[in-house]
Amino acid sequence: MVVNRYTNRQLSARYPTDLRAWQALKTHYADMRTRELAHLFSRDTARADRFSLSAGNLTLDYSKNHVNSTTRKLFARLAKDAGVPAAIEAMFTGEPINQTEGRSVLHTALRSKISDQVALETPGVREVWEVLSNMEEFVEGVHNDQIHGSTSRRLTDIVNIGIGGSDLGPVMASRALRPYWKEGMRFHSVSNVDGTQLADLTVELDPERTLFVVCSKTFTTLETMTNARAARAWIIETMGHSAVEHHFVAASTNHDAMNAFGINPKYRFGFWDWVGGRYSLWSAVGLSLALVIGMDNFRRLLAGGRVMDQHFQQAPMDENMPVLLASLGVWYNNFFGAGTQAILPYDNRLDRFPAYLQQLQMESSGKSVRMDGKPVKCKTGMVIWGEAGNNAQHSFYQLLHQGTRLVPVDFLLPIKSSGADQSQQDLAIANCLAQSEALMDGFDEKGLETYRVHPGNNPSNTILFEELTPETLGQLIALYEHKVFVEGVIWGIDSFDQWGVELGKKVATALSSVVAGEARYSGSNASTENLLQQIRKKRL
Repeated sequence: MVVNRYTNRQLSARYPTDLRAWQALKTHYADMRTRELAHLFSRDTARADRFSLSAGNLTLDYSKNHVNSTTRKLFARLAKDAGVPAAIEAMFTGEPINQTEGRSVLHTALRSKISDQVALETPGVREVWEVLSNMEEFVEGVHNDQIHGSTSRRLTDIVNIGIGGSDLGPVMASRALRPYWKEGMRFHSVSNVDGTQLADLTVELDPERTLFVVCSKTFTTLETMTNARAARAWIIETMGHSAVEHHFVAASTNHDAMNAFGINPKYRFGFWDWVGGRYSLWSAVGLSLALVIGMDNFRRLLAGGRVMDQHFQQAPMDENMPVLLASLGVWYNNFFGAGTQAILPYDNRLDRFPAYLQQLQMESSGKSVRMDGKPVKCKTGMVIWGEAGNNAQHSFYQLLHQGTRLVPVDFLLPIKSSGADQSQQDLAIANCLAQSEALMDGFDEKGLETYRVHPGNNPSNTILFEELTPETLGQLIALYEHKVFVEGVIWGIDSFDQWGVELGKKVATALSSVVAGEARYSGSNASTENLLQQIRKKRL
């Protein structure tokens, strides 16, 4: 029997703003907000080294932040006062820390080894390795052409059908790991309910070589199943009903629905209710990725996540990379008043990583109610946004350098190219270092026109790694997963539910028949009524 120590902890009755460490940080902020970053460096010639930290393949340089040694000590005190160590233990032991849904949160178990003893008594955990073995058998069967399409042609085009984490994870990782695609394999995705992605793909793809991976735990998600049914209709139209069982595979647990759809019983891969959508890449939801990069590289991705998990569990609070990133997030959000954070990768293969983190952070931290049901007393989540490297420099860096808003930045910087000429990556490195330096130092000279002045003093982190490999990507993803978790613990919110997405979906379901002209609008929103009238008129 699991004893729920975490969810009964004292923090459930205390606001973070009442904690001594929070009050100490408030006093400390009054001093630090007047400090210039350049001044902090001039006073400490070893600052860059003292405010850097390595874990796995990643090095975090957080020296260009409004922090000093006292700040770092207070960060560690806040984490301890807020119960972060106990929360970490609770997650890894399988306690139901997703309180509103009464669930454990065990994406860490998906990338663990059985010897790690991660929540082995939680139902489903011991099945993780069996599912991985089944996935491996299926992936190898496709690659060896033992599993093929209904006309015996090799399956080479993998189409992931999902939405939210079931789309953002596989899409982001497939782009990041493009150099690892197996010869002849191609990745595609369909997520939006408007149907344009599938329509474009059906023009491009050969149905005889196409395999659809439908990702929906319940096999009822509106967008996913609408697209899946449209894909099924295309397969039936081009090859007949018997082709469905050869060209569809599912990550789901609803066997009745899969039976009705026609999914081959051997082509079904389950996962568990303790796998949240935005944490599901590590599960069978990652099957489309594994089919493209191979199961060997998928296991390397899992191994990278495990490396960060072990660091997160074992490192002290003041040397713990996720805890430090979370503390900086709280620092800028709740003390400096920053409303947004930019994620800026200097490898174009990570161009979807900011979008991936948007869901991870904003769905997790966009909460105004604590786990005890009381309203929060501080801001919880920042708006996450970003773009790949030099493209961003020619887009929104103007605001970062000379705008009026404080925007903390995370630069993600690989040293080696992930496939292009190294000299071009050297240019990307130079640009990344230049931007972080310019954001901090600014530019001003006597007599310079005011519109040329760069105020500087803008904070940033640089996360440096040698090369974008499956292991490194796994570490990056897990780093931010744990960062978001720690922020939620400090704020006292449930980082693992997402009730805020439910209302819109419920209303959309009711409106779908109205838009189709099959029913009358029965709601009371005058704007919606007017828009529906305009839509009807323009359809005539």
